[in-house]
Amino acid sequence: MSEEICAKLLTVPLKGVTTIMKTPVWVVTNVQPQKDYTLILTFASGEKKLFDARPLLAKAIYKPLNNLSFFLTAKADCGSVAWSDEIDIAPEYLYECSLPLQVI
Repeated sequence: MSEEICAKLLTVPLKGVTTIMKTPVWVVTNVQPQKDYTLILTFASGEKKLFDARPLLAKAIYKPLNNLSFFLTAKADCGSVAWSDEIDIAPEYLYECSLPLQVI
């Protein structure tokens, strides 16, 4: 989904007034897939976290991610992480199940 469409989804019209909702802290703004099947994530809050995707690889829906070349195509898409129109991970799950990274 394009950033323009995502931005529109975060805007709510209210009796002729446009109100912009505050972006939740768990919105993914950047993802860096790693060769060890982890993701370095940056969230809207500015936090950087590490998500280990290896436990998901056994689940049927995530089987295509076992192909490292495909796994490395992960991208931040409308606040989440996606590989295709059919494979993504909920941003709330990513936020809750990832570990904080020390920023040097």
